[in-house]
Amino acid sequence: KLLQLTEILTYSFLTVLLWSCMFHAIHMMPSQKRTNKHLRSERITGLSENDGKTLHRTKRGWMWNQFFLLEEYTGPDTQYVGKLHTDQDKGDGNLKYILTGDGAGSLFIIDENTGDIHAAKKLDREEKSLYVLRAKAIDRKTGRQVEPESEFIIKIHDINDNEPKFTKDMYTASIPEMSGVGTSVIQVTATDADDANYGNSAKVVYSILQGQPYFSVDPETGLIKTALPDMSRENREQYQVVIQAKDMGGQMGGLSGTTTVNITLTDVNDNPPRFPQSTYQFSSPESAPPGTPLGRIKANDPDVGENAEIEYSISNGDGSDMFDIVTDKDTQEGIITVKKHLDFENKMLYTLRVEATNTHPDPRFLQLGPFKDTAFVKISVEDIDEPPVFSRPWYLIEVDEDAKEGSIIGQVVAQDPDITKNAIKYSVDRHTDLDRIFNIYSGNGSLFISKPLDREETPWHNITVIASEINNPKQSSQIPVFIRILDINDHAPEFAKYYETFVCENAKAGQLIQTVSAVDKDEPPRGHRFFFELVPEFAVHPNFSIVDNKDNTAGIMTRRNGYSRSKMSTYLLPVIIFDNDYPIQSSTGTLTIRVCACDSRGNMQSCNAEALLLPAGLSTGALVAILLCIIILLVLVVLFTALKRQRKKEPLIISKDDVRDNIVTYNDEGGGEEDTQAFDIGTLRNPEAREESKMRRDVIPETIFQIRRTAPLWENIDVQDFIHRRLKENDLDPAAPPYDSLATYAYEGNDSIANSLSSLESLTTEGNQDYDYLSDWGPRFKKLADMYGGEDSDRD
Repeated sequence: KLLQLTEILTYSFLTVLLWSCMFHAIHMMPSQKRTNKHLRSERITGLSENDGKTLHRTKRGWMWNQFFLLEEYTGPDTQYVGKLHTDQDKGDGNLKYILTGDGAGSLFIIDENTGDIHAAKKLDREEKSLYVLRAKAIDRKTGRQVEPESEFIIKIHDINDNEPKFTKDMYTASIPEMSGVGTSVIQVTATDADDANYGNSAKVVYSILQGQPYFSVDPETGLIKTALPDMSRENREQYQVVIQAKDMGGQMGGLSGTTTVNITLTDVNDNPPRFPQSTYQFSSPESAPPGTPLGRIKANDPDVGENAEIEYSISNGDGSDMFDIVTDKDTQEGIITVKKHLDFENKMLYTLRVEATNTHPDPRFLQLGPFKDTAFVKISVEDIDEPPVFSRPWYLIEVDEDAKEGSIIGQVVAQDPDITKNAIKYSVDRHTDLDRIFNIYSGNGSLFISKPLDREETPWHNITVIASEINNPKQSSQIPVFIRILDINDHAPEFAKYYETFVCENAKAGQLIQTVSAVDKDEPPRGHRFFFELVPEFAVHPNFSIVDNKDNTAGIMTRRNGYSRSKMSTYLLPVIIFDNDYPIQSSTGTLTIRVCACDSRGNMQSCNAEALLLPAGLSTGALVAILLCIIILLVLVVLFTALKRQRKKEPLIISKDDVRDNIVTYNDEGGGEEDTQAFDIGTLRNPEAREESKMRRDVIPETIFQIRRTAPLWENIDVQDFIHRRLKENDLDPAAPPYDSLATYAYEGNDSIANSLSSLESLTTEGNQDYDYLSDWGPRFKKLADMYGGEDSDRD
C-alpha cells in the first residue's frame, strides 16, 4: 500500500508540474510596457546517432509560442509586438538577436540588442491573418548560438473593418398580382469579410429600408415576402425595394451594405372586358357587297397578353343574319362587316346586340362575375340609285321555226328597285345578235322576230337584253335570254345515201337485192318513222317490189325469175318515202338497178352490156385484133374529117334545117334552179317529137334503121332523170345509127323568167327568126344582139 501511495503522489506531482509549464508558456503575452519573464528550461542530453555521445538534458533558456497584434493600427508610433530575451543575456551587449520568417525585416523589425519586436506597417487580417517567424540569439564575440532557434507565431486580431456586401448590386423578381400575404418573392444574400469566429463582426442582420408596407424581409435569411394582400397590377405594376445588411448583429456601430430589388407584378385575368359606351352608330350604303367592313368597336380590358384577348359575337338583334363581326387579333377590336346584300327599300335600320368575352378566363376569379360585356350597335342603310332588276335571273323562250316575221315570241320584265321607280327602256345587245334576227319593244320588253327562223341551221339563239333607266342610262343591267327554235315538219325524208343496186341475171323471185334507209333533217319529238312504197304508176311493178320493214328501212325484192342484160341492162325504180309527222312530208327517190352476171353464190361478176355482142367463141387474140381495127377506123375518120374541114369552111348555120352540133356557150344569168323558162324542154318530154325527128342532112347514112319505140314514161318524172334514161336507151339501142349524136344541155331548173335559148326546135320553125328583141335585154346580151340582130351576122 505504501508503494502504491508513493506512485500516486509522484504521478500527481508530475502532472501538476507539466500543466504549470504549459499554462505559463501559453499565457506568455507581450505588452507595450511589460517584458517576458525568463524561462529556464532543462537541457537534455542524449546519445547522438552520429557520434554516439551521450545526450544530456539541459534546461531551455527561452521558448516562444505566439504573439497577438491588432490589425489596422493607426497610432503615431509603430505598434509594439513583443520582446525576445534569454537568461544568457547579462545586459552587457554581447548577445545579438536575429529574426527570420514571414515579414521579417519588412513588416516586423527587431532590436538586435534588446530583442524588442515592432510592426513597421499597418496590417490587414483579411489579407493575412497570421505570420510564422523564427528567432535566435548569437554571441557577438564567438558567433555561436547561445540558444537554439525557436519558432513563434504572430496572429492578427480582427476588428470590424468590413461592411456586409450583397452578391448582386441589383435583383430582379416577379410575382403574380393578387398573391396572398407571405408569398415568397426572392432571397437576397450578403457576406462579411470579417472573422466570423471572432466576435460579431461578421454576423449579418437583414432589414428593409424601402418597400414597406408592401413587402417584408426575413432578418436572418434575407427572404423577401409579400406583406399586403390583393396587390393589383392594374393599380401598380413596378416596386423598388431596398434591403440593408448590417453586421455586429445589427447593433449600433456595426457596418452595413444595401441592395435594390426591382419587383414586378405579373398579370392574371382578374378583370372582365368592358365597353366604354353602351351604343354604337354605323351606316352602310345598300350597294355594299358582302364582306365590306362598316366600323370597329373595342371593349377595354386592363389585363395584358392572353388575359386581354377578346372574342366578339352577335348574340341577338334583327340584323344578326345581315351582318357579322370578326375579331382583329392585333388590336383586339371587333370589326362589323356586311354579311348579305342590303336593301334600303326593304329595311332602313338594323339593331345588333354585340357581346365581348374573354377567351382565357381564370377559374380563381370566376366568383367576381361573368367575364364578358354587351353593347348595342345600330346600323342605318343609305339609299343609292340602283340599276333595274329583272324578274328572273334568265329567260327561256321557245318559238316555232315557221313563226312569221314580226310575231311576238316572249317578254322580259324589269323594274327600278328604288323608291322613285324610274321608267325603264329595253334594248337587245347587238353583239349577241349580229344577224338582227330578233328585236324588242323598248317600252314593254316584248321580243319579236325580224327575220325568218331555220331550226336546221341554228337551233338555239342566245341573246342579251339590256334594261336601263330613261332618266339615267348609266344605271343599266342585262339578262341572258335563251331562245329555242322548235322544229316543224318542213323537210321531206330522203335516201340515207346513194345506193348502187344490182340484180343477178339468175335471180329468183322474192329475192332481197337491196335494203334502203332514209334520213330527215327534222327532229320530231317522238322520233322518226318512215314509210316506203312505190310511186302510184309503179304500184304493181312487174320486175320488183318493196317491203317496208317497219324499222325505218325497206327491202327491194325481185318479182320474177331471171333477168336479161340483152333486153334491159338497167331498171329505174322510183320509191316514195313518207314521214309520220304533221304535216306529212314525202319525197321520191329513184333506185338504179343494174342487171349483172353473177356466179352461183350470187357474187357480181360483170355488168357490162357490150360484152354480150361479142361471139362466145372468140379468143383473146381475136378480141385484140378487133380492137385494133376499131382504133384504125377511128383514126381514119378523124383524118377524113380534118381534111374535109380544111377544104371547105361552111358558115355557122346553113339553113333552118341544119342542126349540126354547133354549141355556143353563154353566161346565162337566169333564175337558177327556179328558172322554169331557161329553155323549152317540151321536145325532150314528148316521146313523139323525138320519134319524128328528122335525119341529119350533113351525113347521108348507108342504111336507115327504124327507131325503136320505147315504153312511155309518166308525166311528172324529174327532167334530169329523164335525160339520163334517154341517154342510156340510145346507148343500149342496137338499132340506133352510129352517126347519131345527142347534145347534152345543163339542167337549169324550173320557173326561169327568160325565154329558151335552145335551138332544138329550130328545125320546126318556118322562115327566118327575128332576133331584134335581144337588144332589149340589156348589156349582158349585147354580144348575142350583135351576132343575130344585124344583117351581116352570118358573115361576122
